[in-house]
Amino acid sequence: MARMSFTARLVNPPFQDPGLLISFQFQRRAMLFALGEVHTLSPRDLLKISHVFVTHTHMDHFVGFDTLLRVSLGRDKDLHLFGPEGFFERVEGKLAGYTWNLVGDYPHPLELSVTEVTEERSRTRRYLCKDRFLRAGDEEEAPFTGILIREPDLRVEAALLDHRIPCLGLSLIEEFSVNIDKEALLALGLPVGPWLTSFKRAVAEKRDPDRAYSVVWEEEGKILRERTFPFGELTEKIARMSPGQKVTYLTDLAGSPENLDKALDLARDADHLFVEAAFLDRDREIAKTKCHLTAKEAGTLARKAGVKQITLFHFSPRYTDLEEEIRREAMEAFGKGSCR
Repeated sequence: MARMSFTARLVNPPFQDPGLLISFQFQRRAMLFALGEVHTLSPRDLLKISHVFVTHTHMDHFVGFDTLLRVSLGRDKDLHLFGPEGFFERVEGKLAGYTWNLVGDYPHPLELSVTEVTEERSRTRRYLCKDRFLRAGDEEEAPFTGILIREPDLRVEAALLDHRIPCLGLSLIEEFSVNIDKEALLALGLPVGPWLTSFKRAVAEKRDPDRAYSVVWEEEGKILRERTFPFGELTEKIARMSPGQKVTYLTDLAGSPENLDKALDLARDADHLFVEAAFLDRDREIAKTKCHLTAKEAGTLARKAGVKQITLFHFSPRYTDLEEEIRREAMEAFGKGSCR
């Protein structure tokens, strides 16, 4: 079985703040779905994050903004943030809460690219650290097609769900997966390193097979050695193509028919569904009032969507001693595959 080109794991245990960290193999890059408490992540993990998709700005889904921003200050990186209607106001409120008189001396100016999504359109604003996070340039606007980002080998799709406020459901979808054969790499005497990221991107972009491709050995940004191959020959020797993977993340949604239909379409045929199971079915009226899913609803949704595996999270603290009952109820409704 081909190894996934990324791994996805919950940031916190299921009774704590929601969040999903997606880390890409052979890349110093990660994405974050939801931005709750992130103290379980190391600074190294946080510095890999390039894109953050905030489902909504209730505190348990957005309180990690300050931590991520603090770690990122002065670093040579940009951050891309996405959120539903009202997101600009929330981000600007966060940025306005601090004094930025010293940031002009930082050697690397952080840039925030912030995108707010509604059913009809997406709008993007930029904020520059060196300018004390004032808005820079003109706002960009485009029709919202359901796709937040698209790259040669992946895309992130979103659906606007109802939590009495707009809330984003999210799917990361690989067009295909480029896996590196480590034994073949070793046999050729080639290093594991940043060059593999650009190589995999070149494979995704279907570069001319006769074109020369250089493999470089680097240390502290300096090129120590270089070796050149015909691109097609190198691809044949070390790259293994496989169908792409799909991961879906659903939290804080009312179990209404319209909401569930949207969530089902977003999650359809996912390899792994991360889904909230806030309440037990016996408390479904409370779940309905609070606009959350029950464990039974989560399992049923997963079964109807044809997902292969589910991971449950965002349990109500009232069930601290009933975690296994939540999992059992969801698994009975799911009826197949794996449930964690």
